[in-house]
Amino acid sequence: MTKESIKQNPQRIFSGIQPTGNLHLGNYLGAIKNWVSLQSDIPSIFSIVDLHAITVPQDPAKLRSSIHEVTAAIIASGVDVKNSILFNQSSVKEHTELAWIFNCVCRIGWLNRMTQFKEKAGKNREKATVGLYNYPVLMAADILLYKASHVPVGDDQKQHIELARDIASAFNNMFKNEKQEDFFSLPEPLILGTATRVMSLRDGTKKMSKSDDSDASRINLTDTRDQISNKIKKAKTDSNPLPETLDELKTRPEALNLINIYAALSSQKTSSILEQFSGKGFSYFKPQLIELAVDTLSPISSEMRNLLKDTKEIDKILKIGQEKAKNIAEPILKDVKNLVGFIN
Repeated sequence: MTKESIKQNPQRIFSGIQPTGNLHLGNYLGAIKNWVSLQSDIPSIFSIVDLHAITVPQDPAKLRSSIHEVTAAIIASGVDVKNSILFNQSSVKEHTELAWIFNCVCRIGWLNRMTQFKEKAGKNREKATVGLYNYPVLMAADILLYKASHVPVGDDQKQHIELARDIASAFNNMFKNEKQEDFFSLPEPLILGTATRVMSLRDGTKKMSKSDDSDASRINLTDTRDQISNKIKKAKTDSNPLPETLDELKTRPEALNLINIYAALSSQKTSSILEQFSGKGFSYFKPQLIELAVDTLSPISSEMRNLLKDTKEIDKILKIGQEKAKNIAEPILKDVKNLVGFIN
């Protein structure tokens, strides 16, 4: 599904981001930048998914701080809260109500196939929380609560959209209205941009992550100009010049990552970047990337700092978003309850 096809048949998108603090370049290029570009083409609902955040232990004070920080980052990046809906997930109780109903629709076998749980739980699977195992059901509720037609996601989230589609289909088969019509349409994943999966600056085979012990592995949205510059200067590369074709980068993950970052920041295709820099070494390429990254990210970090000076204003924005979200969610959940057989 492309942005062009959405323009031809606009419906509604829903997307969320966890308030884990230390948002980095991967979060910006993989999610927030796309939100900004989509909001003018289709009605958009964006959520700071704090219920998902507590699937792993969180310090309450840090969680509140992270919700403010992520909200500030989204606004500073260009999401227009007057035309789009922005709210924190836990403030709209309908998310958890619908998730419970979906728990009674979803099959255990479907959740057992979810690869992200296996990755996140690792060897401590028996000690993982039920929430970590079950959060894809809540994600399905997040999407279907607003009857979202499209969901901007990274490559690693496509499986969760497939589960949301399975749950929607199962619900439609279990509960019919008088006209025997399907209640939920099936949401489509929307994967946009070149750098949907941004890799570590220190290891091009690993995803950029805030949990990496090395701060040099990522560019944080709160980094200063000097920090951005130094991290790119020290980013791992190789001694070979940049090639002409993408195929020649398949065995050079660090080089491919930097090229993809440049392409995503400049909203160009990877092939176009290779045309510009083919035959050049990283001593030439990196300064160009530094200039682009600094010019793009510094205004965001500066505006974030301004917004975070008054968190009460951020709370007001989230409250307005909450009310807008509830206006959509409440009647949809009421219809769901009627189909299930509850007395409202």
